[in-house]
Amino acid sequence: YRDDDDINDVASMAGVNLNEESARIMAANSDLVGTQIQSCKDEPFLAAIPLHKRILEMAKKLGITDVPAEVVTFISHATQNRLRTVIEKVTVITQHRMESYKDDEWYEQATDVRSQLKFFEQLERLEKQRKDEQEREILLKAAKSRSRQEDPEQARLKQKAKEMQQQELAQMRQRDANLTALAAIGPRKKRKLDSPGLLTIGGEGLGMSGGSQAGLGTPSPRQYARQKITRVNLRDFIFYMEQERETSHSLLLYRALLK
Repeated sequence: YRDDDDINDVASMAGVNLNEESARIMAANSDLVGTQIQSCKDEPFLAAIPLHKRILEMAKKLGITDVPAEVVTFISHATQNRLRTVIEKVTVITQHRMESYKDDEWYEQATDVRSQLKFFEQLERLEKQRKDEQEREILLKAAKSRSRQEDPEQARLKQKAKEMQQQELAQMRQRDANLTALAAIGPRKKRKLDSPGLLTIGGEGLGMSGGSQAGLGTPSPRQYARQKITRVNLRDFIFYMEQERETSHSLLLYRALLK
């Protein structure tokens, strides 16, 4: 061994001189050492010309007359990075809002506002039904009265009772007609849409194999798989601005709260 006498050195045992290999690599790639290589073109996120004009307008107020193109590119990349950060944070907030904890074993439901609203709606419906029954009884009593001297109020109640009876009779006839029509049609049959290789045209099923009739059979479920869309609303964006130090007291937040 010329340079290394260590018997445990694998490179030396294989007859490879690391110093010679390093010198050879540096000599072959000397033109690439110290240069920056990019795999894609550095394109600005914002339009360069309008952004440059806007920066010059703001710089002239501070006494700056020249703004190089590197500054415009830097501001464009900073805007892109800032926008990406805002979108990522707002997306996380929206996903947390849409997350459901009903099936989580570590959470227990304390209140059910929907059931409470349904209960109140049922109470209102029962109260309305009770008032309608009372009004119906009053109208029926007024219709059955045989008094000779009738005041205008009694005549109005009789007319209203007559209209109510006619309306109930019309509703009963309509219900009987619907039942008769449904009985004549017969039980409805569900269309078979989940069976593979079945194309439904005009209510008739035509069996077709997927290999021989390309594009005519029922497409696979993967073709109809929709991508989950995260919809961000104004409330999520307001929550984000309230949590950020830069926007928690900004004019943009107050304008958003007024909408």
